[in-house]
Amino acid sequence: MITYEIKSGWIPGDEENELISEAIGKVIEERESAKAGYFNLPDDSKMIVTEVNAYAASSEPIAKSDTIVVIGVGGTSLGTHAIGGMLRHKYPNAKRMIFFENSDPIGLSEKFSMVQKEKTIFLVVSKSGTTIETMAMFKAAIDYFELDLKNDDRERVIAITDDGSPLCRFADHFGLKTYTIPKNVKGRFSTLSAAGIVPLTLAGYDTNSLLHGASKMIRRFFEGNEEHIALKAAFMAMHARSYPMNLLFGYGDVFVSFNRWYKQLWAESLGKIDRCGNRTGLTPMGQIGTVDQHSSLQLIMHGPADKTITFMKVEDFENDMEIPNVPLEMLPASNIVSGFTFGDLLNMECDAVCEMIFKEDIPADTITFDRLSEENAGEIIVYFQLLTSLVGNMLHIDTYAQPIDEPMERQITKKLEQGKEIK
Repeated sequence: MITYEIKSGWIPGDEENELISEAIGKVIEERESAKAGYFNLPDDSKMIVTEVNAYAASSEPIAKSDTIVVIGVGGTSLGTHAIGGMLRHKYPNAKRMIFFENSDPIGLSEKFSMVQKEKTIFLVVSKSGTTIETMAMFKAAIDYFELDLKNDDRERVIAITDDGSPLCRFADHFGLKTYTIPKNVKGRFSTLSAAGIVPLTLAGYDTNSLLHGASKMIRRFFEGNEEHIALKAAFMAMHARSYPMNLLFGYGDVFVSFNRWYKQLWAESLGKIDRCGNRTGLTPMGQIGTVDQHSSLQLIMHGPADKTITFMKVEDFENDMEIPNVPLEMLPASNIVSGFTFGDLLNMECDAVCEMIFKEDIPADTITFDRLSEENAGEIIVYFQLLTSLVGNMLHIDTYAQPIDEPMERQITKKLEQGKEIK
């Protein structure tokens, strides 16, 4: 169970209620018209889980593997990374997941050295099937690990992409196993599609429960039982000029990768030109407590009042690691923490910071997990996607468009061509 609470004290008036009603109507229309397909993934992807499990049971390379390599960038890897980060501690026997997600030669070399081909399944994930960085890393993996796609390593490589994409055609040519992402699901909304479900299922995670949690949130939202999402969206949209930044403050290392996923979802969806030709959007920031409270709290409290704060915490980490009663000479004040668990300490620090924020009238809300579970992970993914859709509609932008992708690809290609000429 996850509990959501808006702490800003904001009470919507007639104008805000009209905005909320209109935005919810547009989200319903997006679902019914299939403009956005992520609403259906929690139910549709259950078939993928069944298929992946059946395929894994029949594949000797998968049976012998202990590592899943995900080759992909942005939305096609960040969501998988986020869920893995939240749940990895619950799966001591799961296959490890290694992400080739940045064209950094030092990082790639280190990750390559961690992989044994005979114990690894390689997933190349690109919605367009042409992502330059992904294809470059795929080429490097083929070369480094001497992958024989025509014979011995055919079952060791799986493609996840749009149906009919260049990568899909490549996979068909070599007879590689392929899973497709619905065309109306953008990469940053694709976590619960094959992009995330295939690697997580192969690694051994309970993806059926993940999808079940997401499905319940979707159902409750469209039944009108999650009004807090629209209330939060309306506050953010109505006050976008006064509070152009949202800081997601996750208390726990389990949220590190989730913050990265959230930042892409928020930035790529909401940084747009609105229908009046104005630049608009909300800037996402990710922080981890307690580390970042020591570096950022001063700015939040006494710096520019231009941020909304979202706190995420876990009531029960299901880990009773206790702070021992070890007296430290000359440090008697440290004895106050003795006897508490580290989970207790983390949450009391979160509560203390929350109270300081609230007293300063800084707009804030809290998201409290009763524990880290598969259902909660599925729910929180969908929660942020729904919030993004609502805010996008309230800002009068096309939340799902990606207008800079083609110009960016052209510019990168131009630079590569210039580099070829120089060489």
